[in-house]
Amino acid sequence: MIIREAKIDDIKQIQIVRNSVTENTLSNPNLVTDKDCEEFITKRGKGWVCEIDGQIVGFAIADLKENNIWALFLDPKFEKKGIGQQLHNTMLDWYFSQTKEKVWLGTEFNTRAEQFYRKAGWKEVGTHETNEIKFEMTYNDWTTSPNR
Repeated sequence: MIIREAKIDDIKQIQIVRNSVTENTLSNPNLVTDKDCEEFITKRGKGWVCEIDGQIVGFAIADLKENNIWALFLDPKFEKKGIGQQLHNTMLDWYFSQTKEKVWLGTEFNTRAEQFYRKAGWKEVGTHETNEIKFEMTYNDWTTSPNR
């Protein structure tokens, strides 16, 4: 298992993973384009992938422009193996090495993702759009977290 920075050549496999999830699914797969992915991993922030035997099985993308976690997704066949935690920690370590601004994300209610973020130390601060919980993580909370 390798965690590494995402490259433009990874976008096709990233899209396959994104569209394989069973929670936090896109209502329309065309809502997140290859161009969107490219912009987020090359201009707005950075992304990471988990690769196993040459296959991308998970990815995470942080957006410095909006101080947001744009994505953290795993192929469902590779859940519960610690991959999400490794991607999460790599991403937040990088994010807070770039800025001390708090970071936020949104995720659907009553999902495994909601529980994942709570366990990782994210604080619920309200709602995002109509169907998501909004979480935030501060620099201090991250750097003193026992979950790192």
